Amino acid sequence: MYNEKVMKEFSSPRNAGELSDANAVGQVGNASCGDIMKIFMKINDDNVIEDVSFQTFGCAAAIATSSVATEMIKGKTVNEALSITNAQVVEELGGLPAQKLHCSVLAEEAIKAAINDYLKKRVGKNA
Repeated sequence: MYNEKVMKEFSSPRNAGELSDANAVGQVGNASCGDIMKIFMKINDDNVIEDVSFQTFGCAAAIATSSVATEMIKGKTVNEALSITNAQVVEELGGLPAQKLHCSVLAEEAIKAAINDYLKKRVGKNA
């Protein structure tokens, strides 16, 4: 069902765990399958994502998409990270079964939720 890259990312996920000094956190879930994805980011004053991690409760595809998505945004600016799409996450994994494409959508939504959290906190500090 899953290709070799998905299985590798699932069995040895990168950036797994909570990032203790995160200044941005986003959590999303899918009620129909029960997957929950939480992304932590450390964003510097230049709006660059210096570090990122995740905690995901879900299937192999959910964990694999979390791992790949965090790698894709590390070192990117907030605006660059916001442009990452679920299709790009799927492409980076070499594909997902059709019934698991929703996991890539969760990854995209979790990135956006974390960045929105960061931006709300920044606006609050500057207001």
